[in-house]
Amino acid sequence: MSANSTARDADVRGTDVRGTDVRDADVRDADAHVGAVGAEAAPAPLLVELVALAHRRLTTGLAAALAEEDCTVDQWRVLRALADGRGHAMGELAQALLIPQASLSRLVDGLADTGLVYRRQGDRDRRRITAHLSRQGRTRLTRLDALAAAHDAAVRTACALPDPAGPLARLAAL
Repeated sequence: MSANSTARDADVRGTDVRGTDVRDADVRDADAHVGAVGAEAAPAPLLVELVALAHRRLTTGLAAALAEEDCTVDQWRVLRALADGRGHAMGELAQALLIPQASLSRLVDGLADTGLVYRRQGDRDRRRITAHLSRQGRTRLTRLDALAAAHDAAVRTACALPDPAGPLARLAAL
């Protein structure tokens, strides 16, 4: 990572997107700050830098919204993944959510301890354990999804973002 991208990230770290205008002006402001620090002009930010910065801002804002319900972003993501009602093995869930399996197991343990998730042994293979969303988990997920949707709407409005089926969805599918 270059000194310019580190300075750019440090300039915006910890910002809550819920009250922040995150349009192109933020990138220009960060670039101007970096340019003032160094003697040479900063290179234009790469797509990966912009996506990483956007991810940090979005996650920080979403984490703040979900904290109102004493929930983390990863807990919410697990609940959402289990909402399809099919039940998922830890390995496939970890792969789908890009969460290390050990971390996912701890997350599911905590969700099971609070009654939001339960585990079930496979009928054919007793070694296969799947995680499922409980009724209580589904009720909680409805409240969490409402908070996440409000955060999403605020970000879309602030950034004048179109439907996610465009470039961002294609990037996420890479």
